[in-house]
Amino acid sequence: MRSPMQRLFWICLAGGAGTGARYVIAVWVGERWGSAFPYGTLLVNLLGCFLLGLLTQLAVQGVSISPGLRLALSTGFLGGLTTYSSFNQDTTRLLKDGQLLSCALNFGITAVGCFAAGLLGMALAQYWAGT
Repeated sequence: MRSPMQRLFWICLAGGAGTGARYVIAVWVGERWGSAFPYGTLLVNLLGCFLLGLLTQLAVQGVSISPGLRLALSTGFLGGLTTYSSFNQDTTRLLKDGQLLSCALNFGITAVGCFAAGLLGMALAQYWAGT
């Protein structure tokens, strides 16, 4: 078993790769489809959700993926690529566990709350900048 510092190193390295992949994908998509709609963000979110679901299900099915590699891929790479994949996985788990109210609350609060938090952050930045 690797030490916590070794796991942290691999998570950080994979996270950097995920972040780089997100940037490259966003630039590539933006050059092809424009920036009128956040296609790049949408694509990395969909891709991240797909890959985390795939990785999780492979592990559940007994496919041999070491815990360290699984952690580096899920928390590191996919965490750097998109945090939406984690949100999706959590919400899906609640749904599969029959926790419909918790599922709906997590979905609604995250969607509306993050949107509102983003708007609040923007408003605060504008206030600080005096614009």
